[in-house]
Amino acid sequence: MKALDLIVSPSPHIHSGAKMTGISYHILIALLPAVIVGISTYGLDALRVICSSIACAMVFEALIQKLFKKPITISDGSAAVTGLILALILPASVPFYIVAVANFAGIVIGKQCFGGLGANPLNPALVGWAVIRITKAWAGYLDFDLALVNYDTGFLMQYPLAVLKAQGASALSHFDMIDLFLGKQTGGIGAAAIVWILIGGLYLVVRGVIRWEIPLFFLLGTAALSGIFWLTDQAAYAGPMFHILTGNVMIGAFFLSTDSGSSPVNRWGLVVYGLGCGAMTIFLRAWSDYSDGVVFACLLMNLFVPLMDKIKDKQKVPEVRSLG
Repeated sequence: MKALDLIVSPSPHIHSGAKMTGISYHILIALLPAVIVGISTYGLDALRVICSSIACAMVFEALIQKLFKKPITISDGSAAVTGLILALILPASVPFYIVAVANFAGIVIGKQCFGGLGANPLNPALVGWAVIRITKAWAGYLDFDLALVNYDTGFLMQYPLAVLKAQGASALSHFDMIDLFLGKQTGGIGAAAIVWILIGGLYLVVRGVIRWEIPLFFLLGTAALSGIFWLTDQAAYAGPMFHILTGNVMIGAFFLSTDSGSSPVNRWGLVVYGLGCGAMTIFLRAWSDYSDGVVFACLLMNLFVPLMDKIKDKQKVPEVRSLG
């Protein structure tokens, strides 16, 4: 008699009925206004980075699946989402080869090496960004003050978080909060569209594509800890609103931290995860060498997701329904 194999897989074990294709295309739709604003701000350079990043992500995914004789799944849109999100946190001036390396690291190392979609413990876009960010030879390409110095955008071409890191909060008087919210700030391509990132994120929450707990508690964690720092020394530390409106916090709350494969399942796990991402962002901004700690904060919290999934809530287990 043939022995039966015991197959053990991570949660969730109940299918929600959602398809990856629909989820991916909702995310692409949510980011479309930010793409348009980014291109209108930085011109053809932004278009080049966005198109090359999406293309590289899809090509690398198809090649690695072809190499290992797996079904090619680029039509589900997940690789395109990874490429687009990665592009939005890069400066418009970054060379093509850096975009290609970032996508190779994200898709091949951060996703396919762990088994592909849903098996990745880390967000592939964050893995790709981290690899090129820690490469010292490329640091200048990701320094927004250096990389974007030749662009004429109509607003002050000075990275707000770099000013805070170098000179303290007392040097931030020339940054207007409304201007920051409207995207009038140096940064990644997506930083030019903070308001549209927020609207796109809310669209995903309303559509049920992402859970509301992560973005809400991400922003609360950012606001709470930055408020504590600010109350201790207002000359050195910026207030909560400044931190929320600068860098990658908004895109981090709605698009970077909510990757389904690398975020918790249970409600209290989502709450702890969101708070941890927001708080760790402020710790890194205040005490590390990095001006914006969002990417590394999300990556660090990704590592604790298996532990957070052990935090059980008191929800009733839903009935298993036939999806056929």
